[in-house]
Amino acid sequence: MRFTPQTLDFLFENKLNNNKEWFHSHKQEYQELVLDPLVDLVEKLTPTVLKIDPQFITIPKPTKAISRIYRDTRFSKDKSLYRDNMWILFIRDKKLYHGLPAYFADISANGLEYGVGYYKVSSESMLCYRDMILKKEPAFLQAKQAVEKAKIFSLYGEPLKRSKAPNEPEDIKNWLDRKQIGVSNTITDFDLVFSEDLYQTIAKGFEQLKPVYDFLMAVETRRSHNNRED
Repeated sequence: MRFTPQTLDFLFENKLNNNKEWFHSHKQEYQELVLDPLVDLVEKLTPTVLKIDPQFITIPKPTKAISRIYRDTRFSKDKSLYRDNMWILFIRDKKLYHGLPAYFADISANGLEYGVGYYKVSSESMLCYRDMILKKEPAFLQAKQAVEKAKIFSLYGEPLKRSKAPNEPEDIKNWLDRKQIGVSNTITDFDLVFSEDLYQTIAKGFEQLKPVYDFLMAVETRRSHNNRED
């Protein structure tokens, strides 16, 4: 199974109609156009991600490795019932671990974005993260080198209003001065997005980003150690 232009058409129309009656009357289309390709993508990427972290959850179901199409509107001004994007997420069990980094791939009308970053990052983690960067620890330097070597990835995350280290070089401040952190690439070549070879491109990118994941997990190890000492 693979994504098609009809996948994006369905996501757009579903959000535009924004009612349960329309969704349930088109549920077979949701299954075939959206969910089945996501299941297929999870299954094809599973061998790659389990080599990176054997503790990743790879169950190809909504609320596991696949997002729900329903939006959580409890704390949002946008009360749309449905989202116009869907994603897969490889992360350790959130019932056992809180706020860990994860691998993801997100499809929308803008393309397919894939990468690695925090699902929900704590302030304690960001303190450890910045400290490890400022100390130029090997895990950070390897992550930075991996991103620069691949050339296709960019850092994302809301920028800080004031730099944490104004005297650092710009390439270091680019990592430091964010409220949260992740690294991703967006495929805007829809011939590739809709091809059977898509998973190979994502798998290669996931492997290239392993040093970034390792660095962020090292941050979490440091945070846990600091908490035990406190």
